[in-house]
Amino acid sequence: MNKEPFFRMSKRESIGIGKRILIYAAALLLALVACAGVIYLLVRMNPLDVYKAIFDGALGSKRRIWITVRDMLTLLCIAVGLAPAFRMRFWNIGAEGQILIGGLASAALMINLADKVPNVLLILLMIAASAVCGLIWGLIPTAFKVKWKTNETLFTLMLNYVAMQAVTFCIVFWENPKGSNTVGIINQQTRAGWLPEVFGLEYFWNIVIVAALTIFMFIYLKFSKHGYEVAVVGESERTARYAGINVKKVMLGTMAISGAICGIAGFILVSGSGHTISTSTAGGRGFTAIIVAWLAKFNSFVMVLIAFGIVFMEKGAIQIASQYGLNENASDVLLGIILFFVLGAEFFVNYKIERNHRSEGVQ
Repeated sequence: MNKEPFFRMSKRESIGIGKRILIYAAALLLALVACAGVIYLLVRMNPLDVYKAIFDGALGSKRRIWITVRDMLTLLCIAVGLAPAFRMRFWNIGAEGQILIGGLASAALMINLADKVPNVLLILLMIAASAVCGLIWGLIPTAFKVKWKTNETLFTLMLNYVAMQAVTFCIVFWENPKGSNTVGIINQQTRAGWLPEVFGLEYFWNIVIVAALTIFMFIYLKFSKHGYEVAVVGESERTARYAGINVKKVMLGTMAISGAICGIAGFILVSGSGHTISTSTAGGRGFTAIIVAWLAKFNSFVMVLIAFGIVFMEKGAIQIASQYGLNENASDVLLGIILFFVLGAEFFVNYKIERNHRSEGVQ
């Protein structure tokens, strides 16, 4: 007689939205417990105080609420941009570069056209330039992919470093003050090129732009002909060709949209929040956004919740590290723990573990 395992694993055919939310909620709860445990082992603090610190870090004041919203919007914008590429199974790891090159275009116009054109026209030019530069940065690896079958993962990743060097090169000419090796706050006195406040809300236009892109992406992927073609190409290029779909055209069009939206995220970072440009402007968001898009199954409305959850926990982790006197890397460790549990939840979304009815089998 051979003993069978008490449990067996099988792939889920489908899962309801309620159960999926429950799984992710459980993962976040376990992440909180793990973070509290780590903090207790390090500084012997009450875990309840840790949870309060997490909440205070993200939502403890009006200013912190808006900073959380601002960072969530930026992360959401990038995830929305990455969604069509990843749904097509085109592994766009170059969002960081597309953000930087879009932000660089915005910064260049802010510096050179500040006193030459009206502010409304300047902002419109910045949006257009950022989108076009991000689009070009997305099309470069795609053109090589469709022509010579190059590896898009490595190509897009390497373009991140090219974009960083382009920013470094421009900083040499835009230093403010001279010798600081930084651009500083651009147009701090005139605020030329800054997205203006509306109804006293500093990030009003950030909300409008990202909300419009989120709605657009949902409609585009779910209801448009090109969105359908993206899904078919992602399932099987051979099937797509058999169905008469021009795979090369779909790839180029999809990455043009993906790169353009990531470029607009660069505009939002420069014009709508940071008002400067540096090699750290993207701040790793291009990689975190991959997690957001993937966990949301490319549903842009679900991305809103996931982006908020990640930023909420990130701000909480930073607060914990500063409040309890931990070093600057502690918040990264805590965020890593949180992402570990969230990504682990994906396993339980896709697979189920069941108990075997018979624990023994016939030899």
